[in-house]
Amino acid sequence: MRVTHAALAALAACGLVVLSIPAGRSAAADPLPGGLGPCVPGTCPGTYPPVGNGAFAGRDNAITVFAGGDMRVTGSAAEAEGRVVVGGDFTLRKTAGSSIYNVGVAGVGSRVPPPDGADFLTVGGDLSVADGQRLDAVGDSGGGVVRHAGSVSGTVIGTVVHDTAAMKPYAGLRAELTAASECYARAAATGTVVNQNYQTLFTGDGKSALQVFTVTQDIAGPGGTAQGIAFTGIPDGATVLVNLTGSARVVNTYSGTLDDTDPLNRLRPRLLWNFPDARTVSLTGGGMFQGSVLAGRPDGTTTVTLPGTNGRFFTAGNLVHGSPAGQGSGQEFHAYPFTGDLPSCGQPPEPTTTTTVTTTSPTSTTPTTSTEPTTSTTPTSTTETTTPTTSTTPTGTTTVPTSPTSTGTTTTATSTTDTTPTGTSPEETSTTPAVPNPTVPETPGGHGPLPSTGTDLGPVLGLGALLLAAGIALVLLATRRRTR
Repeated sequence: MRVTHAALAALAACGLVVLSIPAGRSAAADPLPGGLGPCVPGTCPGTYPPVGNGAFAGRDNAITVFAGGDMRVTGSAAEAEGRVVVGGDFTLRKTAGSSIYNVGVAGVGSRVPPPDGADFLTVGGDLSVADGQRLDAVGDSGGGVVRHAGSVSGTVIGTVVHDTAAMKPYAGLRAELTAASECYARAAATGTVVNQNYQTLFTGDGKSALQVFTVTQDIAGPGGTAQGIAFTGIPDGATVLVNLTGSARVVNTYSGTLDDTDPLNRLRPRLLWNFPDARTVSLTGGGMFQGSVLAGRPDGTTTVTLPGTNGRFFTAGNLVHGSPAGQGSGQEFHAYPFTGDLPSCGQPPEPTTTTTVTTTSPTSTTPTTSTEPTTSTTPTSTTETTTPTTSTTPTGTTTVPTSPTSTGTTTTATSTTDTTPTGTSPEETSTTPAVPNPTVPETPGGHGPLPSTGTDLGPVLGLGALLLAAGIALVLLATRRRTR
C-alpha cells in the first residue's frame, strides 16, 4: 500500500501513525533498490536539459552506471557521465576513436555531473588502462576520485585512491538488483505489444499509473535490423515498465533524438527497461536510447553499442561498452534520473524474538539459548562449596538483547574478570535459568495476597497447647491417687 505525504501528515497529527521512511525513499513511491534512480544532491536541476555541451546545469551525486561484475570499455566508447560503480574489474582497451574515456563528466551529455571531489569511479577489483590510452575523471570540472580495491595500471587522470573496502558501501546491492528485476517481471501486463516490422508499438490502457508491458521477443525489424519504438495510451505522469523476458534479448533501434519534444524522450524519467533472465543483452542501433535499464542476472553480460544511452544503467552482471571497429563510434552513457513508481517487492523478514546468550570461554564456544531475558552481563554462580577459591577467566564478549521487545538491537558488554566458585564453569553460570516468582494464591474476593503486619504466632500457640495438655494429665493423675 502506498500512502501520500498528506495522508501521513494527517494521521500523525491525530497521533495515529508513526512511520520510519528510509533515507532516499519517498513514502509515495517505490524506487529501485537502495533508493537508486532519483538525483542525489549536489544541486539537482529542476528540469534536466537535453543532451548538449553547455554549462553545468547542476550536480548529481547518484550512481548513473552500476555493474555488479566486470566493466570492459572497447571499440570507440567515449564516456560515462555520472558516478560509475563496478563490482569486479574495470578494463579500458579501446580499438578505435579517441584514446580517452571520460568518467563523471561528459563533454556532451546532460551536463549534470557529480560534485567535485566525489567518487567518479569505484572499482571493486583491478583497474587496467591500455598503453597510450587514458581514463579521465576530471574533464572540465574540478575533478573526482577514482577509488579501487585491487591493483591499478595505466594512465588515470584524477585523484586515485587505493581502498580495499571500496565496495563496502554497496554490499548486497547486486543481489538486491537481481531480486528487484525478478519481482518486476512478475507484474501483470496492462498493455499490449505489437512488432509491426518497421516499429514495435506499445499500447497502454490509458488509465493505470503503472503501465506494464511484457515482451517475449527481440525489439528489432526483419532479420534483426533496426526499427522504431513507439508508445501510445500512456497517461501523463505514469511509470512505464517494459519486461523483456528470455535468455537472450536484442534491442536494435534508431528511435530517440537530441530533441526533448520527442514523445519518447518525454517518457525518459519514468521509463524502465527490465531484463530479468537474459544471459546476454544487446542494446544496439543508431538511436539516442531513452529510459533506464535494469539487467538482473549476475552471470549475464550486457553489451551497449548505441551512440547514446540516456538514463540510469544498472546490471547485476557484466557490462561491455563500445562496439567492434566499423560499427558506430562515440558510445556514451548520459546521466538522467529515474523517478518512476515501481511495483512493491515486499520487505525483509522480521527478526526473531529468541533471546540468545553467547559466552566466549576457553572451554566452549557454543551459544546457549534461554527463554527468559538476561538482565545482567556478569555471570553469577548458583553453586556453593565449603572452600571457594577465586579464578580469573580470559576477557570475553557477551551479546544480549537490551529488551525482549527490542528485536534486532543488541548491547555488547565486555567482562575483564570473573569471580567464579571452584567447580562452576562460565557456561554453567551464564546458562542458569531465571527463577520464576512463586505463585501466591489469592484471598477470597480476588484481591491478591494480604500484607504481613506482625509476628507469626503458629509455633507459640502449638507450644501452649502441649503445656496445657500436660497440665491436665497431671491433675487427673493426682485426683486418682487421692481416691485410692
